[in-house]
Amino acid sequence: MIKIDLHLHSNFSDGTLSPRELVHKAKKFGVSILSLTDHDTVSGVRDFMRECAKAGLSCIPGVELSADAPFELHILGYRIQIDKIDEHLKTIRDHRKERNMAMCEKLQGMGIHISMEELEEEAGGDVIARPHIARLMVKKGYVPDERTAFAWYLRRGGEAYVERKRFSPLECIKIIREAGGLPVLAHPVLMGLDEKREIELVEQLVDEGLWGIECFAACQTWEQMNKWSQIADRYGLYKTAGSDFHDGLRPGRKLGMGVPADLLPWSRLGARL
Repeated sequence: MIKIDLHLHSNFSDGTLSPRELVHKAKKFGVSILSLTDHDTVSGVRDFMRECAKAGLSCIPGVELSADAPFELHILGYRIQIDKIDEHLKTIRDHRKERNMAMCEKLQGMGIHISMEELEEEAGGDVIARPHIARLMVKKGYVPDERTAFAWYLRRGGEAYVERKRFSPLECIKIIREAGGLPVLAHPVLMGLDEKREIELVEQLVDEGLWGIECFAACQTWEQMNKWSQIADRYGLYKTAGSDFHDGLRPGRKLGMGVPADLLPWSRLGARL
C-alpha cells in the first residue's frame, strides 16, 4: 500500500494553503504521489512541482474543470502540458470574472458591500470563486459563517447566485486531451444522479475519451467507492484517488488516501513510485 492524493487545491483557486505549504503538509502525512488540481488554473503547478522535487515526492501536473451540466460535473486532467492548456483556462477565468462582478452587483443591491478589489485581495490567486465571497461576507460581518452565506445568497437559486458559462463535458475532455492530458471524472457521488442516469453519463463520457473515474474520493463511503470501482472495471477505466483537499474551506477533510501500489500505470502519468 502507498498513500497518494491526486485531488488537491491551493490558494491559486479556492484552497487556503500555498502550493509549497500543501507539499510540506503532504510529506508530513506520508503522501508519496501528489497532484495539484486547482479549478480552472495551472498557475500554481510549476511551484508545486518544484517543491515536490525538493521534498522527494512524485508529482503529476493537474487541473479541475467544471463542465456545463444541470448537476455538479467536474473533470480532472492529469499529465497536462501547462502551456498548451492555459489559453483555454484563460477563457474560463474571464467568464468567472464576469460572473463575480454580477454577483457583487447583486449583493451591493441588497446592502452587502463587497467589491472586486476586495475579492482579488481575499483570493490572492488567479481564480476568484464563491468561497472567497463567502469568506469576505463573514469577515465583514454580513453573515455568521460561510455556510449561511451559501444557504442565503450564493447557492444555486440563492439571492445573489449567477449562473456561469462553462465548457460542455465534451469540450472539457477535448481540452485536456489536446494538452496531452488524461481526463478523469471527479467525485462522481456529488453528481446526485440516479443509477440509470449515472451509467448513461459514463457511457457518453467514455465515447468522448474519458480515461478514468475518481472511485476513491474522500467524500464517498466505502460502499460508494466499491460501486464506482465496479463501474470503472466494466468500462475499462482507470481508478484514481483523491481527497479534494482545500484545508480551511473543508477543515475536516484529511489529506492522502491509502491505495494499492499498482492502482495506476504511474509511468503513463509521468510519476514514479
